[in-house]
Amino acid sequence: MTKPPTAMLAADAPPWAAEALAALARLDPQLAAIPEAAGALPWRRREAGFAGLLRSLCGQMISNQAATAIWGRLAALPGALTPIGLLALDDDALRHAGLSRPKLRHARALAEAFAEDRLSAARLAGLSDEAAVAAIAAIPGFGPWTAEVHLLFGHDRPDIFPAGDLALAASLAVLRGLPERPKPRELAALAMMWSPWRSTAARLLWHHWRHVTGRPAGEA
Repeated sequence: MTKPPTAMLAADAPPWAAEALAALARLDPQLAAIPEAAGALPWRRREAGFAGLLRSLCGQMISNQAATAIWGRLAALPGALTPIGLLALDDDALRHAGLSRPKLRHARALAEAFAEDRLSAARLAGLSDEAAVAAIAAIPGFGPWTAEVHLLFGHDRPDIFPAGDLALAASLAVLRGLPERPKPRELAALAMMWSPWRSTAARLLWHHWRHVTGRPAGEA
């Protein structure tokens, strides 16, 4: 990495991001050099609370384009982005926005958890990474991958790595010239070399994947 870390980052990155890039340059120069080819690393964020998790739910198992369309219709429904407001909407309105029957049930379960104060952005902020992942994954329809992605983008946690993410595996395979994508357990083991800055490593790999595939820099 020849440029200073601050030149490799979007202007809205948190203060620790430059430290993360500098550390990764020592730990893994190939990874840290991604912005040289792909451009400054964008710092995408999601809301830390209910709406952020609801958006993560919308994006499960579908393309970014489809998820964006569903989110646009859902966000247009009065009150849908608040727990009480979503619970007040009938099933037909949510299905018309594009939620499948399973996602509809999971969205209501999420809204109930927030409405009953069993889950909140403040509660998550007070938990360790492992405990926060477990708290989110306890909601029906929210597994570890969704929880990890939310904590990475919604809470700016510095050492989260969603090892089950296919794009991360594909990106690393291309970057390293591997014969196949590493499986989640193997990817998690490989990512340990980037700790305590695994979140920035994940952002770099997503950035690299968008660059090599020509995809737009939308949500990961």
